[in-house]
Formats: sequence, C-alpha cells, structure tokens
Amino acid sequence: MTGLERVSHEAMVFMRGKYRLDESGNGKDELKFKQGKKTILTVYIREGRFDFMIIFGKGEREAFEERRKEFSPWVQEVYDSAKTYHDGKWMMFGIDSLERLEEIKPLILIKKKPNRKPFPKEEAVYGQCGQRCDLCVHYTGQSEERREMMVPLLTRVYGLTDWSMRCGGCESDTCHCKEEPCHAKSCAAERGLGSCRKCGEFPCIRASTSDHMSMIHTGSYTADEITWAILPYVALQYEK
Repeated sequence: MTGLERVSHEAMVFMRGKYRLDESGNGKDELKFKQGKKTILTVYIREGRFDFMIIFGKGEREAFEERRKEFSPWVQEVYDSAKTYHDGKWMMFGIDSLERLEEIKPLILIKKKPNRKPFPKEEAVYGQCGQRCDLCVHYTGQSEERREMMVPLLTRVYGLTDWSMRCGGCESDTCHCKEEPCHAKSCAAERGLGSCRKCGEFPCIRASTSDHMSMIHTGSYTADEITWAILPYVALQYEK
C-alpha cells in the first residue's frame, strides 16, 4: 500500500471497528458516516490527502476544552480557528499521514462513543487471506438462520443472486478456491508464504475481496450491509 492507501484503510478500520453506522457517499468525492440523520464524520477525497470534517456541538466543545492539553498543537490550532455556527463548530482536518489520522481519532471518539459490538474472537476461523471464514455466507459452519439474514444484504451490495456455493475454509477439502487460488493465495505463494498473515505488508488491498471494500469510498451502504456483506471480507477488520 502507498502511504495514502494506508491512511484510507486505517480510517475505515477505525470507523467500522468502533462504530455501527450507515455510510452515505455522493458518488464523487464525499463520504458521510451517519446514525439516522446525524452525521458523525464527513470525509472528502482530495488530491494527495483526505479532508475530515467534524462538527462539535456545545457539549462536545466542553468535553474538548476539559481535555485540551491532551491534543497536539495542530489539533488545537484547527479547533481554535474553526468558526462556530448555530449548529456547532465546524472543523476541517487535512489528513495525509497515519500520524495525522491518529491525532484526530480522539476527536471522533468525543463526537460519538463506540457503538459496535464486536464478534467474539474465540469463534474466529481465518482464511489464508486473513478474512473471517466463520462470518462468510459460504462457510459450511454458518448457521442457516444467519445465512438467511445475510443473503438479501449481500445481494444488494454485490448485485448477485446465487449464494449457494459452500466452502469449508482454506484448510479443508471443500475450499472453494483450492483448484484456482484467489488473488490473495496466489500472492502469498509467489512470496513463499503459507498465508497472507505472515507477510510484512499485511494487510493490503489484495487481501480484501475488492479494492474499495476496505478503503474510503463514495458509495452508500447501510450499517447492516457493512456488518454482514462487507466486513467479513476485509482483513483484520474485527481485530481492532
């Protein structure tokens, strides 16, 4: 991954790992993380950076002021220079590095407390690509009740209607991509590795089902679609 791709990936892992939110994109350069009508964070895709907009109401500003010394001079400067309107203080942060991203994560946590209930790691079954087999609709160990709930969500996200294929996981005889290795398995083999998780560059774009699923995007998905149709196929998403 390039530096900016890592920022994109880490931003999505953080937002999706901490929060169960709808993602509303404009199809061009904007992505909003929303709970109902309330926007928690807006991300704008720019040339060489991402602009993160966070709006603090009165209570959030009071929380920030109590913890002001915990924030970097850069964050304090952006906060102080941001205009306050009737609906709150509008702050815009240009993010072009993981260091900058880390500096504003506490602001997002002030804006909203985490609301995602993680899946127990004790139940985790990992594929060679690092994805959670046990959360996949195709996994033979998947309950029929959960599979029935997942199929309509997967259909809306991917536009497919046939989800009947079954797979027992990478180490099983029923592995779906045993004969024709997926791009993640092929890459690992080329590097002489038994799995993507052993690679120094893991996680990478190739370890996800498709490029945009683990990156900042401009599509629109409901919280349920993200939880059941996207996150199971994003490496390390449930380990943050």
